[in-house]
Amino acid sequence: MSKLRFLIVLLVLFKTALLQAESADLGVWHNAAPTLEKRTEIAAAALDGKIYAVGGFSQPSLSNVLDFAISRMVEIYDPATDAWTETTPLPEGRHHAGIAALNGYLYVIGGFTKGGLSVWRAVATLYQFNPVNQTWHELAPMPTARGALGVAVYQGHLYAIGGYDGDNNSAAVEVYDPQTNVWTPAAAMPTARDHLAVVVAGDKIYAIGGRPSLNYRKNMDVVEAYDLATNQWHARAKLPTARSGIAAGVIDGRIFVVGGESGEGTFDTHEMYLPEEDRWVTMAPMPTARHGLGAAVVNGRLHVISGGLTPGASFSQVHEVFAPAH
Repeated sequence: MSKLRFLIVLLVLFKTALLQAESADLGVWHNAAPTLEKRTEIAAAALDGKIYAVGGFSQPSLSNVLDFAISRMVEIYDPATDAWTETTPLPEGRHHAGIAALNGYLYVIGGFTKGGLSVWRAVATLYQFNPVNQTWHELAPMPTARGALGVAVYQGHLYAIGGYDGDNNSAAVEVYDPQTNVWTPAAAMPTARDHLAVVVAGDKIYAIGGRPSLNYRKNMDVVEAYDLATNQWHARAKLPTARSGIAAGVIDGRIFVVGGESGEGTFDTHEMYLPEEDRWVTMAPMPTARHGLGAAVVNGRLHVISGGLTPGASFSQVHEVFAPAH
């Protein structure tokens, strides 16, 4: 082999190795067991090493037509067995609800349900699920009824943020104390919106993306961080791809934002935010583009569940898992 040809081979091998390393840095996706039923606009959260997929819309059928396909279904995923099971359904169907796990309980907050001939009646209900006896209990409602909101947990409290009240966007931040069963107000979010993602990273709550008045043709790239120590909000680096109907999870202090919808279609977009650097990084895209999906983190993996494959009313059983590079 000539020296020139040898150098060319080395360069090709070096470039291939660089591309492989770069690809690995973007993380890896794989498929997991599909959900039991096709749904969209679900709420999902991790509790005690398992994932709960709650409510949403089911694919319409004769059996759910009277409920406008609004789901009461609650499915539990066990990563140890890669299997879904069904548990006690919600007391009443909810879609676009907020969800969080705290102190061994699951909480489902607000959302929309049917009212007359509409499926967009905002509610203020707070349901608590006890996984030991698999029962639901209704607690003090939010002061502000709203759906398509975000929920975060910080220092033993639930923070219900933003959403849509049936007429207007809400900038409300209302804080629930499970010890006293009382809600109190906090500083309002600067940018009122719905269909946003809300997560806690470090000592701040981040409100990411969203849309005004349920309109996915006007997606937002707004990112605002709430400082709990000062009760103040601050603008942060914008989401690179304006999106709503998204889901997010936090792994090792990094925020991963996936999916969404617009007038042009659904997103497979996956972007990571580094809070300490106030910087976004484009990651390996989701294998299946969708919106109205749920997300939960277990064992350092982001599980992305169900959602619509096309804008509006569409449904899936897709369950994909992202493993970040470490």
